[in-house]
Amino acid sequence: MVSEWQFEVPTAGSKHLPPDARYVEALSSQGYGFDVAVADLVDNSIDAGAENVVVHFLRDGDQLVSLVIVDDGKGMNEDQLDVAMTVGGRRGYDKKSLGMFGTGLKSASLSHADSVTVVSRTKRTRPVGRRWLMERAKHGFECDIIDPDYAQDFVDFYQSRPIVFQGTIVRWDGVKDFPKHGGGGQTDRYLHRTVNKLGLHLGLYLHRFLAREDFHITISVQDVRTGVEYANYGVEALDPFAYPVSGDPAYPSAFIVTIPALEPIRLDAHVWPPRSSLDEYKAFGTVVDREGFYFYRNDRLVQAGGWNNFRQPEQHLALARVAVDLPNDPEAEIFRLTVKKDGVQASAEFVGSLEDAKDVHGRTFAEYLVDAERVYREARKHTGVARKSAVPPGRGIDPHVRQVIEDELPVLMHEEPLQFRWQKLSNDKFFEIDQEAHIVLLNQHYRAALLGGRGGSLNDLPMVKSLMYLLMQDAFQRERMGSRLKDNVELWQSVLIAAARAELDRMAD
Repeated sequence: MVSEWQFEVPTAGSKHLPPDARYVEALSSQGYGFDVAVADLVDNSIDAGAENVVVHFLRDGDQLVSLVIVDDGKGMNEDQLDVAMTVGGRRGYDKKSLGMFGTGLKSASLSHADSVTVVSRTKRTRPVGRRWLMERAKHGFECDIIDPDYAQDFVDFYQSRPIVFQGTIVRWDGVKDFPKHGGGGQTDRYLHRTVNKLGLHLGLYLHRFLAREDFHITISVQDVRTGVEYANYGVEALDPFAYPVSGDPAYPSAFIVTIPALEPIRLDAHVWPPRSSLDEYKAFGTVVDREGFYFYRNDRLVQAGGWNNFRQPEQHLALARVAVDLPNDPEAEIFRLTVKKDGVQASAEFVGSLEDAKDVHGRTFAEYLVDAERVYREARKHTGVARKSAVPPGRGIDPHVRQVIEDELPVLMHEEPLQFRWQKLSNDKFFEIDQEAHIVLLNQHYRAALLGGRGGSLNDLPMVKSLMYLLMQDAFQRERMGSRLKDNVELWQSVLIAAARAELDRMAD
C-alpha cells in the first residue's frame, strides 16, 4: 500500500513490445471520409512540389475499377519509397510540409481500398513501385515489390498526364465506396455525386494552393478499355472568405491572442454579407457548421468552422468566420492537429485567452461576435417577415435540403432533430408520429411506388419528406395535440394515402 503520493513513478527496467500486425487494420479504421482520404494524398503531392495533380476514376463499362492519384512532383527513389510505405515512416518533414505523422498514405488508402500501389520516379532514377494488400498487411507487414517493367509502363501511361520527367502515382483497387453493381445508371449517379462533392472538398481545404497560378487539380473519369474520357473537371478554389462586400464595414479586423512564452496569435475576424448565395458561403456544410474558426497549417485548411469549446454554435452567428494560421512551433502544444487533418484541438490556454483578445481599435473578440449577430438579426428584420422557429431537420432528410432549411429558418438548436424512418404500418396509414422521440414513421408499403423503381436510401424521397417536415412543425413543438391539429393530421393522412395508392395503381398499369 502506498503511504504517501509519489510524484515520479518508479520503474524496474524496460521491455520491447513491437506492434501486432493487426495494427494496420486499426490504423485503417480511423473513420477517414472518402474526400478526406483523397485530400491527404494530394497533400503528399503538394509536399513533393507538384504543380499538377490528377484524380483519375477508372471504369470498365458500367463498373468502376480503380482510383488513381497522379502528380508531377519530384518523385521518390527506391529507398525513399520504402520509407513512404513504412507505417509510421519518417521522411524528413520540413516546417512547411503538410504531412506530419508518417501514416497518411497508408491509413487513408487502406481505409478505402483493399490494396494501394505506389509507383514513383525521379529525374535520375527509373520507376519503382510498392504495394500494400490489406489482407497481407494485417498478417505480417509484408509489402510487395512491383515488377519494374510494369512500373515503367504505368509511368508511360501517365506521360504528360501530368508526369513529364518525374512524379508519383497512387493506385487504389477494391475501393469500398464504389458501387458493387454499376448497372441501371448507378455508376453514373455515383460519379456525379462523388466528383461534385470531392471537388468542393478539395476546392475548400486547398483553396490557398489552388488560387496560385502554378498549382492545379483535375478530376477525370476514363474507360480503361476504350480510352474514352467521360469527364474532365478542373477543381476551383473555394475561398470561405471570398465575399464581394463585407457584411459590416468595420470588418475584417485582426484580433491578437496573447499567451505567455508564445508568439502572438492573430485572428482575422470576418462578417459575411447576409443571405449570400455564393458557393463560397453555401456550398459546404450547414449554417451552424460553417460559422467559427478556420484553422490553417502551412496554407492548408485543417478545420472549417466550429468554436473549439469557446462557445456553443448558434444560427445567429452564421455570418461569423475567423481565419487562424497555426504557429509552426511543435513545442507550443497550444493546438493539436488530428491525424486526418480534419480538425484542431485547441488548448484551454487559447480558449481562455480569447476573452482578452483585442484588435487595433480596442474592440474585444466578444464585441466582434455581437456585431456579427447584429448584422444577421437586422437582415432578418428587413425581410418584413419574422419566420417561426422550426425543429431542426435530422436523419432521413437529404443533407442539401437540411442545409437550405437551416439557412432559411431560425432553428430551435436545443430541440431534438426531426427524423424520418420507413417502417411497416397498417395500409390505411401513410405515416405515424412519435412526438416524444421526434420521429415520423413512413409506411414501407408505399415506398417502392413512390420511388418509381429507383433504389431506396436513408435520404430518399426528399420532396415528400421536405413537405411533411414543414407540415409537421406544430405537431413536434407542442406537448399535446389539440383538436384542430389532430383534425389536420387526419386530413394529411387521408390525402397522402390517396396519393400513395394512386402511385401504386400507376405502377401496376
